Amino acid sequence: MPPSVVLVLYGMIARQPVGKLWLAGVFPGLLMAALFIAYIVIRCNLQPKLGPALPPSERQMPMREKLALLRAGILPLVIFFCMTGLFLMGVTSLVESSAVGATAATFAALLKRRLTVKVLEDTMRQTLAISCMFMWIILAALCFGAVFDGLGAVKAIESLFIERWRLGPWEVLIMMQLSYILMGMFLDDTAMLVIVAPLYVPLVIALGFDPVWYGVLYTITVQIAYMTPPFGYNLFLMRAMAPPEITLSDIYRSIIPFVLVMIVGLALVTAFPGIALWLPGLYYGS
Repeated sequence: MPPSVVLVLYGMIARQPVGKLWLAGVFPGLLMAALFIAYIVIRCNLQPKLGPALPPSERQMPMREKLALLRAGILPLVIFFCMTGLFLMGVTSLVESSAVGATAATFAALLKRRLTVKVLEDTMRQTLAISCMFMWIILAALCFGAVFDGLGAVKAIESLFIERWRLGPWEVLIMMQLSYILMGMFLDDTAMLVIVAPLYVPLVIALGFDPVWYGVLYTITVQIAYMTPPFGYNLFLMRAMAPPEITLSDIYRSIIPFVLVMIVGLALVTAFPGIALWLPGLYYGS
């Protein structure tokens, strides 16, 4: 879902418009959310003890408190609109939308009376560190891709898959997605993108697939890989947030249905590319 950092990196490495990638991720993201909601509702109806309702005393909240909670989410929505909405409307470029978002966040901190010299200094240091890291990642990925392309690695992979193994386009695509899941057990999304995207993206285009659609498939597959043991990053994050009595083995067992739900979502987006491509086609076509 926009503003996805993974899709921004993919767009820069694959030389694809970030706006199209963001729009392409909207309906697949909503589809994944709907599948998760459907699974949880069905499972809790079958096994109510897994998701017991809150007691009436906690559900009966005065309207004043509801409005107070609603008001707390207005500023984040305004910042989100300044960052993404203006960019998708064509008012700002990608770099300009970043500056607008930073300015809006600064005004929000000032409005909340949280803007201090220390906060400003820490924010600038962290922003500089993250920006420099991403610049080096993109530079390394472009250099890596240029060297591999110059050595003929892309042609070699294409020849191996298509001429020697005689695989069809869809079989090659499935193999690429499986390789992401295997790598995701040991690497993060950025490392996979730097290593594999310069090799896979030209092959995807050569096979006749849309690189924007493939970027969405990559993002979904990475999220699946993040939940697969032994070194799924999200598994360790959940373990850090879970109560002490929840073990890592419990978390390993608990992710099985959610991984299956995500595979269903990936299969739907793969079988029906229009789920991802309809919105960017409609927006940019008009």
